[in-house]
Amino acid sequence: MTESVAATPLVVLDLEKLPAPTADATERARDQRKKRAAARQQDIARWKAIEEAGGNDAWIDGELRQRGLFVDTDPSTLAESEKASFKEKKRVEAVEKRRLAKLAWKAYLATHVSHVGSGVFYCDDNDEPAKERDLRVARAKENGLGDLDSPASLAKALGITVPELRWLAYHREVESASHYRFWTIAKRDGSRRMITAPKPELKAAQRWLLRNVFEKLPVHGAAHGFLSARSIATNAAVHAGARLIVKVDVKDFFPTVTLRRIKGMLRKAGLPENVATLIALVATEPPRDVVQFRGQTLYVAKGPRACPQGAPTSPAITNAICRRLDRRMSGLARMMGFTYSRYADDLAFSYHADTRPPVGQLLHGVHAILASEGFRVHAKKTAVMRSGMSQRVTGLVVNSAARDGVPAARVPRDVVRRLKAAIFNREKGRPPPAGKGEESLAQLKGMAAFVHMTDEKRGRAFLDRIAALEAREGATSSPRTPS
Repeated sequence: MTESVAATPLVVLDLEKLPAPTADATERARDQRKKRAAARQQDIARWKAIEEAGGNDAWIDGELRQRGLFVDTDPSTLAESEKASFKEKKRVEAVEKRRLAKLAWKAYLATHVSHVGSGVFYCDDNDEPAKERDLRVARAKENGLGDLDSPASLAKALGITVPELRWLAYHREVESASHYRFWTIAKRDGSRRMITAPKPELKAAQRWLLRNVFEKLPVHGAAHGFLSARSIATNAAVHAGARLIVKVDVKDFFPTVTLRRIKGMLRKAGLPENVATLIALVATEPPRDVVQFRGQTLYVAKGPRACPQGAPTSPAITNAICRRLDRRMSGLARMMGFTYSRYADDLAFSYHADTRPPVGQLLHGVHAILASEGFRVHAKKTAVMRSGMSQRVTGLVVNSAARDGVPAARVPRDVVRRLKAAIFNREKGRPPPAGKGEESLAQLKGMAAFVHMTDEKRGRAFLDRIAALEAREGATSSPRTPS
C-alpha cells in the first residue's frame, strides 16, 4: 500500500496585516530594475538590427557570417576525409544558431507584448479588413483616441516600455506579488468593503488612461458622479421639492463591470483589439485571497477581472459603461412621469405631479432594465420617500425647492448642529461630550467644506472660524524663539 502524505495547508492571511517590505528588499528591487533596464536597451537595439536585416533568418545568417561560422558548402562535393570536419562545423553552426534564435526571441519580447496571461485572448497584429479598419479609425478619431493604434504607441504615450506595459497588464490566476495594496473599510450595515488601491507604477498608468481615454468617452446627462462641474449636490438638486422619491442601489457595482465589458466598450470607441485588451487589463483586477503556502505569500484570484474599488479609472469607466443604462432609465422615468439621475451606483427617481405615482410599475421596469444590462438591485437599500418624511438623495436633504436663499439640496440639520457645536467647544476650550472623541481640525474643515458645497454663506462662516482655530492652535504649539 502507498503511504498517504498530508497536504500542505493553505493559510488565508489578513490583507491589512501584511508586512511592509524592508529597506534591503527595496534596495535590491531597485538594483534589479536598473539591470533589467540596461538589458532591455540591448534587446531593443538588437530587434532594430533584426528588422533592418530583413527578419530573424537574415539576421542570424548575417551574424554567423560575421563570426565565420556560416557553412554553405555542398556536402556532395566533399571527399570522405573532409566530411568529419564538415559535420563538426555544422554542429558548431547549429549551436550558435540556437543561441542567436534565443536572443532574437528575447529582442522580440522587448518590443512586442506577445502574451498577456492564461485565458486572455491577445494578438500583436490586428488582421482586419481595410473597410472595417477605416470605420474603426474614424470612430477612434471621433473620440479623440486616434493616436493609440498599437501596443507600442500605447506604451510610448504612457511613458513606459513595451515589457513594462506587459508587466502591468499581465494576468495570473496566482501571483507571488501584486500591483495593488488591500485594506477594508466599514460599511453602514456593519460589513466590510474591500479597497484595492494600485501601487505607484500602476496608478500612474491608470491616471494617464483616465485623462486621455476614459474621460473622453461619452456619458449620459443623467450621470452626476465623478464628473467635472457635477457633484452630489447637483445630483440631489434634480429631485428637490418632489412629492415622492424612489432610491435604488446597484449591488456589487464595480465588480460587475468586468474586463470583457470594458474591452467591448473600448472596441466600440474605435480602439484596435490588442490596444483595447491591454487598456482593459491595466484598468482591472480580479478579487483575490492572500494565502500562505509553503512559506510563500500568494495572491489567488477568486473571480473575474473587474473594476477595482480604489483605482482612479473605475468611476469614469462605470459612467461610460452605464451610458445605455442611463438612457433606458431616463426613457422609463420620462414615460411614467418621473425624473431620473444616477450618482455611481445610486439611482434616484422623483415624482413631482399631483397624480398618484406608479411606483410598482417603475420598480418593475427598473429591475428588468438592470438585469438586462448585467446589474443586480440591492433590494435592502431600495427606499420610497414621501414628502411628509425626510427625503435624502446622496446624503443631502431635498424636501423643498430652492427659495429665499435656502438651497434646493442642503446638508442635514444634525450634521450642521454637530459641526457648530464642535467648533464652539473648541473655541471655548471645552472637552467633547462624554463618550465622543474630539474631531481633528482636518475633520472639521471637511465637514465645513461639505456645508459650503450647498450653502456657500454658512459654509464660508464655518471655514473662517476653523481657520482662526488653526492659526491660534498653531501659534500655541509652535516653540518660542529665545530672546
